[in-house]
Amino acid sequence: MFDPLGYAPAYLRVSELIRGRILRRELTEGAALPTETELARQFEVNRSTVREALRKLESSGLVGRRRGGKRLYVTRPTREAVGGGLSQALALHRTRVVDVWEALQSVQPGIAAAAALRRSDAALARLERVARRFAGRHADRAQAVADVAEFFDALGEASGNPVFVLLNEPLLGLLKPSLAIIIDRVPQARSRIEAAQAEVVAAVRARDAATASEWMARHVRDFRRGYEVAGIALSTEVGETPDAALS
Repeated sequence: MFDPLGYAPAYLRVSELIRGRILRRELTEGAALPTETELARQFEVNRSTVREALRKLESSGLVGRRRGGKRLYVTRPTREAVGGGLSQALALHRTRVVDVWEALQSVQPGIAAAAALRRSDAALARLERVARRFAGRHADRAQAVADVAEFFDALGEASGNPVFVLLNEPLLGLLKPSLAIIIDRVPQARSRIEAAQAEVVAAVRARDAATASEWMARHVRDFRRGYEVAGIALSTEVGETPDAALS
């Protein structure tokens, strides 16, 4: 009925015990961890065991060092670290272009609606600024892709929902290569993105959740048409997206 527990190296057990206290908020962000020597004494293990446990926690973003210092403090994993790791995992799981598009279609209209309902004046100002910047740039493809990604990011921030913000990171990481190709190969891509962004911003400004959601749904649907015009097969795995347009 039950499998053997198996053997877990001491450094993993130490790492999991510290990790558990961090996730239970018993060790809060910014709290200093005891020294390696003190941790080794408390856990009754060698310092090398503690050092390996701390390396594991540091690589996961749960602890970190302040500039120029050696002491470790409890930290919060950055969105980039979380999103980058998930993007890699999704790519290794053979995620296709159509899978990314379907996820965007499901998630982004809800983010836009939440942003319209909850946005602060500062969040709206950022959204407007990003949209203006995209509209004012016409030559630099790489910057255009970055601006589109930042628009989605600003919308997520405006929603006030950290789950939406974290969901955006891996999806945008997977979207960027194909988006660059669309912008490069589809003449009307920039003008259609600019128009959609303007409509979403107007709806968020008016706190019109239904219209914000509707326009974001249209915007994401437009990406599918962009894939077709740019010659990107929806069955293409994200790691196989042609990169000739990115060079």
